[in-house]
Amino acid sequence: MVRTPPVRRPRPGSPGRAALAWLPDGKPADVYSAPCPSRAALDRIADKWTALIVGALADEDGLRFSELRAQIDGVSDKMLTQTLRSLERDGLVARTVYPTVPPRVEYRLTELGRTLEEPLAAVRDWAERNINAVERARLEYDGDTHLQVRTSQ
Repeated sequence: MVRTPPVRRPRPGSPGRAALAWLPDGKPADVYSAPCPSRAALDRIADKWTALIVGALADEDGLRFSELRAQIDGVSDKMLTQTLRSLERDGLVARTVYPTVPPRVEYRLTELGRTLEEPLAAVRDWAERNINAVERARLEYDGDTHLQVRTSQ
């Protein structure tokens, strides 16, 4: 069987692909480049808790911490807190504190955060739609003979 080399995605600045954004130093944003800050943004949005928090906040004007925790089964208080802080720092989530006793805090998506609704919904939908195929592939891989250790004789 003849294997063809994988097709690589054109990098920013290469013919046929315009840069999506330019960095302050004049270089194009490129997630394939280790020092590019777009890697940190990719890391943030590729996180499972981010995908679930964005989904939970997508149809809401604001949710309290306990409401978010109730919607996202399995998230610990620590992970929810850390992820919300990171999303707030990155400008994706807004935190509003209401001057009541005790203080009421709500989280909502910012305009920038709302731009993630559609792509992350597609990823969540893909995971649900394809889980059976993924599980079958895992079973085949785990039971495959290529995983057995070969000893040289």
